[in-house]
Amino acid sequence: MLTFIQRPFDLMSSNSGISPDYLKLVFSWLLSYPLAGLLKCIPDSRPDHKNIFSICVSVFYLLGLFDLWEGFQTLFISAAGIYCISKFLRHSSLMPWIGFMFVMAHLSVNHIYRQIAGDPATVDVTGAQMVLVMKLSAFCWNVADGQLPEDRLTNFQKARRLRELPALLDYAGYVLFFPALFAGPTFEFAEYRRWLDTSMFELPPNIEESKKPPVRRKGKIPRSSTPAFSKALTGLIWIALFVPMSARYDVVRLFGSSFTDGVFLQRLWILHCVGFTARIKYYGAWSLAEGACILTGMGYNGVDPGTGKVSWNRLQNIDPWGVEFASNVRGYLGSWNMNTNQWLRNYVYLRVTPRGKKPGFLASFITFTTSALWHGFYPGYYLSFILASFLQTVAKNFRRNIRPFFLDPISGLPTPQKRYYDIVSVLVTQAAMSFAVAPFLILRFYHSVLVWSQVYFYVIFGVVLSMAFFASPGKQLLKQRLDARQKKTGVQLSRALSQDSISAQQPVLGVVADPAGELDKALQELHRRS
Repeated sequence: MLTFIQRPFDLMSSNSGISPDYLKLVFSWLLSYPLAGLLKCIPDSRPDHKNIFSICVSVFYLLGLFDLWEGFQTLFISAAGIYCISKFLRHSSLMPWIGFMFVMAHLSVNHIYRQIAGDPATVDVTGAQMVLVMKLSAFCWNVADGQLPEDRLTNFQKARRLRELPALLDYAGYVLFFPALFAGPTFEFAEYRRWLDTSMFELPPNIEESKKPPVRRKGKIPRSSTPAFSKALTGLIWIALFVPMSARYDVVRLFGSSFTDGVFLQRLWILHCVGFTARIKYYGAWSLAEGACILTGMGYNGVDPGTGKVSWNRLQNIDPWGVEFASNVRGYLGSWNMNTNQWLRNYVYLRVTPRGKKPGFLASFITFTTSALWHGFYPGYYLSFILASFLQTVAKNFRRNIRPFFLDPISGLPTPQKRYYDIVSVLVTQAAMSFAVAPFLILRFYHSVLVWSQVYFYVIFGVVLSMAFFASPGKQLLKQRLDARQKKTGVQLSRALSQDSISAQQPVLGVVADPAGELDKALQELHRRS
């Protein structure tokens, strides 16, 4: 580490109370903007220069800014190991599984070291390694897909397959793409290659000349400074909000007298504010990182032929509005860490499902386990994941059996009373998730249960009572009343209900949807086979 770089961060840390490493993270994201502008100035005809520039910046971040020599070695081992596995085993059907186990095992070792060190304020390489695990495991599957015949591939696989291994320089540039080094967002090598050779920016032939987006000089990458700096401003606002909020609503607040001595509603408010404070740190980080990626052109997601408007949401990782005002658990989780959701779905959930079969309990369980291990080994993670899986089940039951009463039985449109249902849904979802995510922040089992006890385990009791109700004749009574209501009009809302059923089959952050129903199916299948 360069001493003259470290001193300003130590000074700012002493004045603000924020750890020097977090300040350096913010600095690295801000520095990525002018550096992304320089990267974009490199001629499109010199992709090798783009790779070298990106690699050099990432090496500076790792070694010059954070002094992560062992961290650099860790990333090298993961990347080199996956390249060798893909090269020498690419004709084996086990290759992607071997690669997946290799990077997950390597990450698990570092998670254990970090947990033993017990200093969450210090930046180590596990954050960057978690991002790299997603990129490298997807890379293995892309190489494996490149060895398969056309008729065995989906359109998603065809667009991302790699028939040949990339050159080492291209691969290193993909691994060490500096705007996404520490916190993502993630993307796949096929996308990186299309960005590198600028084929990503080829316009459809039917687009009018007046609708073509402006580009810089003779390049193909559309101008992206406005959306990029809009993301930067958004990220800085979140960080500016985080600084005072973190001083007032740090996790330690949950163990102070203002929490333990307060009335129930006061405790509930503090619990929610602590979770919100933790979230806005990520809102700021992910917004800044995404903006830097947009500035390089990597966030490009096509042009609307009708309006000529460019979409820059290819790498969107967070929807704060979708989280903070979610009306159900699935919407809450689906708006959080969206890249991880996609990785779990495309490279775990669907990959463990045999071809021609529908995903079942085993696919959900493996996805849940992968997501949990990917996060680490703190007991709090598992408390949050397990509870969230049951919350999804309860929320789905309410949506299927209660929500139709607030829809017009003829048109399926919301009734005037639907707004009250939505308001209650938002409040209940936020209160439930504030309780569920608390262990994710506290990490320790005993302390998590202690905080839960201070709010009387209200979500756990709610889940038990709700599941008991929907397993009782009460559910049948609701169904009869709904059927009677709809028979009066001769119309049924089966399409809306079936859509809910379909959407509930996809995992969100590895949280198992409908664990009880899937488990029943699995047990029935085992019984038939025996």
